[in-house]
Amino acid sequence: MSLEFLTLLKTGGVAMWIIAACSVIAVAVAVERVIALWGFFPRAKALADAMTRALYRGDPEDARAQAERSGSPAADLFLAAITPSAGAKGLPAGDKLSAAVERQRQDVNLKLRQNLWILGTIGATAPFVGLFGTVVGIMRAFQQMAATGQGGFSVVAAGISEALVTTAGGIAVAIEAVVVFNWLNVRAQKLALQLKLLTEEYVEVVREVGTRPAAGRPEGA
Repeated sequence: MSLEFLTLLKTGGVAMWIIAACSVIAVAVAVERVIALWGFFPRAKALADAMTRALYRGDPEDARAQAERSGSPAADLFLAAITPSAGAKGLPAGDKLSAAVERQRQDVNLKLRQNLWILGTIGATAPFVGLFGTVVGIMRAFQQMAATGQGGFSVVAAGISEALVTTAGGIAVAIEAVVVFNWLNVRAQKLALQLKLLTEEYVEVVREVGTRPAAGRPEGA
């Protein structure tokens, strides 16, 4: 941390420390979400393909094992589609299958957007924290004028400096948080749509396998 940055924090007062903390939190959340979303769909697609091949071989147990070994966040979603229920061949019946898969899909969608509310909150509140610092700085400047009984720039310089620093800091952190929030939100929406389409294809396979005679399944598929 450079000396200039520490000077800015001291000049800005308490509000500037709050703004700096918000900036650190925003960066931490952004890094966590980028790591969580990175490679999400390729892993989900690879798992769906592996489980589809197992189902076509007539081996739902291997499909379950594939899901349980997978590190994909979508594993529970694909596993829900082959959890034994009222259906034949150890597969869920139609309505129960759809309900189970939809519940898990919504749960995955929530995980995709996890912690994004923090970025939204910081983006909305950081300018107000900066404005609070501005008001405090101006009040301090007028108090200094009243205490000394003098006017002039030299008397109010410190208070005005605090006001300007916190205003600029609040706006900068808000821009940072809002830009990252919008980018991650769009990314999460895209992944949710891709997952929906992948899930629909996968469920069609599960339904086909569940209604197909054992002898009718292709060997080595």
